[in-house]
Amino acid sequence: MQLLGTQLTNTSALAGNDVATFPDFPAEIRAPRGTRAGVSGFQVQFASEAIFTPGDTLDALVVMNPAAMVTNIGDLRKGGILIANEDGFNEKEYKLAKVESNPLEADVIDQSYRVVKVAMTKLTRAAVAEHGLSTKIADRCKNFFAMGLVYWLFGRSLDPTLRFIEAKFGKKPDVAAANVAALRAGWAYGETTEEFSESYQVEAAELEPGTYRNIMGNQALAWGLIAASKISNKEMFYGTYPITPASDILHELTKFKNFGVRTFQAEDEIAAIGATIGAAFGGTMAVTASSGPGIALKGEAMGLGVMLELPMIVINVQRGGPSTGLPTKTEQSDLLQVMFGRNGEAPMPVLAPRSPGDCFAMAVEAWRIATECMVPVMLLSDGYIANGSEPWKIPDMDELPTISCSHPEEQTGDGPFLPYARNENLARPWAIPGTPELMHRVGGLEKEDGTGNVSYDPANHQHMCDTRAAKVAKIAERIPEQDVNGETSGDVLVVSWGGTYGACHTAVNRCRQAGHSVSHAHIRYVNPLPRNIGTLLKSFKTVVVPELNSGQLRMLLRAEYLVDCIGINKIQGKPFAVSELVEAISKHTSTHSQSKAG
Repeated sequence: MQLLGTQLTNTSALAGNDVATFPDFPAEIRAPRGTRAGVSGFQVQFASEAIFTPGDTLDALVVMNPAAMVTNIGDLRKGGILIANEDGFNEKEYKLAKVESNPLEADVIDQSYRVVKVAMTKLTRAAVAEHGLSTKIADRCKNFFAMGLVYWLFGRSLDPTLRFIEAKFGKKPDVAAANVAALRAGWAYGETTEEFSESYQVEAAELEPGTYRNIMGNQALAWGLIAASKISNKEMFYGTYPITPASDILHELTKFKNFGVRTFQAEDEIAAIGATIGAAFGGTMAVTASSGPGIALKGEAMGLGVMLELPMIVINVQRGGPSTGLPTKTEQSDLLQVMFGRNGEAPMPVLAPRSPGDCFAMAVEAWRIATECMVPVMLLSDGYIANGSEPWKIPDMDELPTISCSHPEEQTGDGPFLPYARNENLARPWAIPGTPELMHRVGGLEKEDGTGNVSYDPANHQHMCDTRAAKVAKIAERIPEQDVNGETSGDVLVVSWGGTYGACHTAVNRCRQAGHSVSHAHIRYVNPLPRNIGTLLKSFKTVVVPELNSGQLRMLLRAEYLVDCIGINKIQGKPFAVSELVEAISKHTSTHSQSKAG
């Protein structure tokens, strides 16, 4: 199903549609087939206009067995098309899915949906029979049969997938030929059967002129890091330990050794960030990544990075927690962890991309801030962004911001080298080990201001803590002011961050179209917050903060600006639906309208 969804996404993007996706798969490597827990799904929305979410409800649902049907049928809109592999509906599958009878035969199904039963397994076996495959291998081709049928239904071209099959299975010509046969058989079935009364054609979207490609969030993060490496003239070191959903960043970066990318898979999370700190000390662009459990293990070493004041990027691709939690599901529950999850006063800048494509720009921005301020920077993504995809306009490298990394040369003056002397950004010099006369001490013990010598002086400790905090706070002077979708004052301001952007943006636009006074501010710079955010919050009667957690950004905004924010919170491993946000937001606009009239 992930393969089918990915190919449908790429094909739709090549057709010029705007695309948004939501892969949803189990955490187990070999999930129990046929059970509800083992269902793997992939939701795609493609359109001839700009879209920002994979959609609330489905127009068409393809299911291979009863478990897939009962798990996802609630998302299919009334009157939608249900395409089912009727060969996968039998007594054994009913037991695995914990249903007493064939759910396709239920009266409510026939009355609510347009049901198309297709003997996909049987038809696929017939289509690939001449290629001499075993029954087990032949049955795997039925996903391509389903793909061909969906392509016919929505007017998609077969050519991109035919090229994919050749590239992926070219070394196994019998398997490649069977998959092609299954794909074409699915298309032919749609064209010849009388089960469908119509097919659909979705025209290309009117996007900003440029060259586009479909891109996933983790892929965009990897490419953004490479771009930052190139424009700063720094080779990159990426030290990591595999963890879902951050592992694909490593997988992507390993393809680009020709760009000076060095990847290191450590034995554990602590070793990964330890090596990353060493690379930063050595003058390299240093990056590490993990998810919530791994970020917890990296906490002490992140504090060391703060104390050493070295530039590096720490990526957290959030997932459902606590502990192992829901490894393949999305959540936004690590915000307070990355803000405060280190011992002592150890502030770090925190950036959060809003979409898969935005990961590229925010990776570049994270490295700019890290080098300008000599500080570790947290880049906070999430599973929804990491695994989702959208059309991405390929940028012109000449238009990317300049990142200048400077290192002090050999000491020529009379005075000693001061490794903790500071510039206007409160950044200390990035001295490369081995540079003559620039020998200096590093470590986790408190530094004396200027010299960097170990110091237990109380006043110095106060001064150094204040200085490190002031350095992070000053970043607000060099980031954009918070922009707003809508008016800059009014009834309701919706404040969001991270992967909730698409749902919030769409929900606010619908509320505005309905005549409500609603605006939207999406925060990408979480620490420090944009310098105008306090004024903005106090310009609205009500501030609503949707989050996939119990209210962590809401807590920070309340504490910092004394604004009584209202939370819309969800912790189900699933993103917000636009409809649920519209309903929740509208309650507050209605309240104000009534009080105004009174």
